[in-house]
Amino acid sequence: MNLKYDMPDVIPVFPLPGALLLPRSKLPLHIFEPRYLSMVEDCMKTRSRFIGMVQPYAARGGDMVLHSIGCAGRLTQISETDDGRYMVTLTGMSRFRVKEEVEGFPAYRRCHVTWDGFENDLGDTEQDAYFDRPKFLVNLKKYFEGQQLSTDWETMKEAEDELLINSLSMMCPFEPEDKQALLEAPSLSTRRETLATLIEFALRGGSEEIPVQ
Repeated sequence: MNLKYDMPDVIPVFPLPGALLLPRSKLPLHIFEPRYLSMVEDCMKTRSRFIGMVQPYAARGGDMVLHSIGCAGRLTQISETDDGRYMVTLTGMSRFRVKEEVEGFPAYRRCHVTWDGFENDLGDTEQDAYFDRPKFLVNLKKYFEGQQLSTDWETMKEAEDELLINSLSMMCPFEPEDKQALLEAPSLSTRRETLATLIEFALRGGSEEIPVQ
C-alpha cells in the first residue's frame, strides 16, 4: 500500500525504550498510561492513524531525548479491556526523521517529521540476495538456547527473508541502542549483517556497540 500522498507532517510519538517497529511489520502494544490512552483516541480521529515509535535515550542532565529516526505505524487493530486499557497493533509504514518537537496542549509528545530518504519503505517487500540462511540459523539457535527462547525452527527455515530478519530484529532482547542500529540499517542486507553481529557478540558474552548511522 503506497500512502506517500497522505504522509502527515506532524505525528504523535511513543518513546518506548527497546520497542522496535519496522516497515511492513506488526507491533502489538499494551496501552495503559492516561496520556497514551489519549494519544490512541486522538489517533483514531485522523485519516492516517499514524503513531511514531522512537527510541528515547538519556542525555546529559538526565533528560529523555528522542533519537532522530523512528518508524511510523498505522493503527490497524484496537480493543479495549474491561478496566479501560487498550490492546493495539501498529503496522509499520515508513521510517521518518524528526525535524523538531511540537509544543502544545496534548500530554503526549508530537513531532514535525520528514519522510525524505525512506521512500523504499513504502515499496515492495525486500529480499536479501546474500543471505546464508543455514549459517545464520546455526548461530541463532545457539543464541536462543542461551537466552532460553523457543521458536518453530521449521517456520524459520521457510519464512521470507524480510519477515525473518525484521521479526528477529524486533523480538530479540537487544539494548535500545542496538535496536536503533537495526532500525537505521539502510537495507535488509545491512540489517541482517547488524543482526548477525549482535548475535555473535552475545554468544561471545561481549557488549561492544554497533555504531548508529
